[in-house]
Amino acid sequence: MTVRIGDLAPDFDAVTTDGPIRFHDWIGDSWAILFSHPKDFTPVCTTELGYMARLKSQFDKRQTKVIGLSIDSVEDHHAWQKDIEETQGSAVNFPMIADTDMRVAKLYDMIHPNASGEADERSAADNATIRSVFLIGPDKRVKLSMTYPMSTGRNFDEVLRVLDSCQLTADFKVATPVNWRNGEDVIIVPAVSDDEARKRFPDGWSAPKPYMRYIHQPHRH
Repeated sequence: MTVRIGDLAPDFDAVTTDGPIRFHDWIGDSWAILFSHPKDFTPVCTTELGYMARLKSQFDKRQTKVIGLSIDSVEDHHAWQKDIEETQGSAVNFPMIADTDMRVAKLYDMIHPNASGEADERSAADNATIRSVFLIGPDKRVKLSMTYPMSTGRNFDEVLRVLDSCQLTADFKVATPVNWRNGEDVIIVPAVSDDEARKRFPDGWSAPKPYMRYIHQPHRH
């Protein structure tokens, strides 16, 4: 199945390094980041997992849970985590799904539905498309999906930036402009009339064009 922005994130049961989970139950009332890897003991992914471990406190502040996925076993994940801590200086501090039958990868359309074979017999190249990031809201709907090539490390600072934008725009009828950073001006969405905007944003706005109404970023409570 194809998973698009706005879709209900597929639910699943899985074995992880922290024990068994039911995905929607694990998310609970939080936001969630699901990010996948083609194979354990791959160099680019090793750097990514270490960096995500360092960022986890930032996601925690935003009530966002983090979970990784690879088609290898829990035992392989634990062994890989030792390498990650040794080489990246950060211990993995979030669960990792052991998707040995590629069921979750197929559920999220990260790999061809007819892909087959034992996990330990498949190479990273066989699983090249399992390089995705999904941002999922408390409503269990997909807010962001990105897939990277194996040769390019993912930019998790960008994922954090998008999370800030999604959480802000979920609370207010605003959108964030190009290269926006948390704390910068935002745009009132076109669906909000001027009359409604005056009630919602009584401090007013600047408008280089009638459809481009900028305001100071409102504060989330």
